[in-house]
Amino acid sequence: MKQHDPDPPPPPPGGVLWETAGDIRSLLALPAAFVLQVAHPAVGAGVDDHSVFRTDPWGRGERSLTSVLLWVYGGADAAEEGRRLRRIHRDIRGTDPHGRRYHALTPASYAWVHATGYPVARYARRYFARPFTQEEDERFYAEWLMVGRILGIHDRDMPQTVQEFRPYYDKVLADEIGRNTVVDELTSAHRAIPAPPGHRVLGLLWPVLRPALARTLRFLSIGLLPPEARSALGLPWTERQERRLRRWAVLVRWLVPRLPERLRYLPYARRARAAAPHR
Repeated sequence: MKQHDPDPPPPPPGGVLWETAGDIRSLLALPAAFVLQVAHPAVGAGVDDHSVFRTDPWGRGERSLTSVLLWVYGGADAAEEGRRLRRIHRDIRGTDPHGRRYHALTPASYAWVHATGYPVARYARRYFARPFTQEEDERFYAEWLMVGRILGIHDRDMPQTVQEFRPYYDKVLADEIGRNTVVDELTSAHRAIPAPPGHRVLGLLWPVLRPALARTLRFLSIGLLPPEARSALGLPWTERQERRLRRWAVLVRWLVPRLPERLRYLPYARRARAAAPHR
């Protein structure tokens, strides 16, 4: 019988990701991370051609968030979630706007999707929580590499240390990413977001609520992009907007740590943390 390699382990209870990934503040950085992912031409083309982010953003967002939480808190289910994601991405292929063939599992673009979570989460934390110490930052990155292995990313395709990450990141920003149709849609203040399904009252109020949501998503998508990524994409950000973000962040930074765990953590993360013997 053929022997299979053991599944890569998920991040450990008590680690940096167990403390941060399921915290409700992590939701605020997701729009910026998605923008940076799709700024890669292969990723943007794949999302443009195959994703339901336009027609079912609520369902897509829920599925993506569930997947992220499984990577961190899922235990034995984490590796199976990684296999599931690879299966559904096998047939995502096509031609980007530059006429180049793409495939979702091409190592460079697949690794970029995962890699973007590190600089965006790290930058957003400067606003909404105490910044990482150097030791915490290195632990965070090491645990993010563990998640990458769950997703099937080989060590050779990701920088293996924080020190190696910066030149890799700078090179992709300089040579690969750029504005495209999906980036422009995600950062538009007039984005056409459908109402959440199954909510009659929200549906009635949606003509009023949608513009406010679109403006908020634009604000978070651009404001929580690290400045070097924002600059590489040519996305506007004013000093006035920066002051507004900082004022808003003061409230979040003060309020969220004072919430009980049942309100501070997303339900899946809260249940996993409660069941963990040591954390």
